[in-house]
Amino acid sequence: MTSTPERERPSRDRPESLADLLGGRRGAVDATLPPVAFAVGWLAAGLWGGVTAAVLTGAAVAGWRLRRGDRPRSVLIGLLAVCVAALIALRTGRAGDFFLVQLVSNAASALAWIVSIVVRWPLLGVLVGAALGQRGRWRQDPALLRAYARGSWVWAATYLLRVAVFVPLWLAGQVVALVVARVALTWPLIAAALAGSWLVIRRSLPAGHPGLRHPVASSDRDGAPPPEK
Repeated sequence: MTSTPERERPSRDRPESLADLLGGRRGAVDATLPPVAFAVGWLAAGLWGGVTAAVLTGAAVAGWRLRRGDRPRSVLIGLLAVCVAALIALRTGRAGDFFLVQLVSNAASALAWIVSIVVRWPLLGVLVGAALGQRGRWRQDPALLRAYARGSWVWAATYLLRVAVFVPLWLAGQVVALVVARVALTWPLIAAALAGSWLVIRRSLPAGHPGLRHPVASSDRDGAPPPEK
C-alpha cells in the first residue's frame, strides 16, 4: 500500500501545475493587445493608423511588463516583434502582412517542437527543467522523458493549428478575421495547452512517481545505468 508521503505528493504538485511553472497565460494576454490595436487603427485610419496604434500599444504593454518585473529581454523581444511586423506591413503595403511574423513564427515553432521530440529533447521538458533548475537531470528519468515527449505533442499541435488557420486568412487578406483568429488562438489555446499537456504528463507518469521536481534515474529504479545523453 502506498505510504502517506507518496499519497500526499501529487496533491502538492497539482496546485502548482504547468501554468504556475511557465506562466504562459499572462504573457499570452499581453501579446493579443497590439494586433487588436492594429485592427482598430486600420479600420479607423488605414494602414498608418493601424501601425501607429500597434506600436504605441506594444510600447505601453512593454512598459507595463517591465514595471511588474518581467524579464527585460523577453519584453524587448515582444516589442521588437511588433515593430518588425509593422515595418513589413508598411513595406509591402498590405495590412495582412502585419501578421506575417506571427505566421512564420508559428511554423518555425511547430517544427522546433516536433524536432525536439524526435531527438529526445522535448521542449516541454527543457522549459520545465529550466524553471525547476534541473538542467538535464529530467532526461535520466525514462518515465519523465516519455511524459514530456507526449506532453510536447500537445504544444506542437497548437502551433500547427494556428498555421492551418492563419495561412488561408493571410492569403485572402482578411485582416479582421486574422485578428479574431489571433485572439482566439492565443491565450485560450495556451490555457488549453497548459491544462492538456499537464494532464498528459500526469497520466503518463507511473503510479508512485514522485513528480516533476524529483526525476528518478533508471539506475535508482532498477539498478541499470542511466540512458546516454
